Amino acid sequence: MNPQLQNTLLLAGRILLSLVFILSGFDKIMHFGGTAAYMTGGGVPFVTVMLPLAIVFEFGGGLALALGWRARWAALALVLFTIPATLIFHAFWAAPAAQAGMQQLQFMKNLAIIGGLLGFIIAGSGAWALDRGANAK
Repeated sequence: MNPQLQNTLLLAGRILLSLVFILSGFDKIMHFGGTAAYMTGGGVPFVTVMLPLAIVFEFGGGLALALGWRARWAALALVLFTIPATLIFHAFWAAPAAQAGMQQLQFMKNLAIIGGLLGFIIAGSGAWALDRGANAK
């Protein structure tokens, strides 16, 4: 593939994939109390610790991925964040029948996001990144 096109697509992919995390992290900052209540309702323990960690993972990891700074590590951190978040908040198998379909859709969406993140763990950030290279760690 043409290196110019490859780097353009890697940049676009990083930005598009990271937006879901950046916006979600920002929303958690702006609605901290409501998010804490939601997490408590979801059975998350130690919300006073877990919510700030979620913000660091989502907002910080999303920014790192978007900017191409330690993109492989950022993608790995986001995978490790997304797996338990998906299992806790989108457990469609345990949801009421009226919510099961939507929770299954959200579960599958998160699996697709994890798949995209795995691609960046393999490919790296590309040349148009703070790390300046497809092999940047």
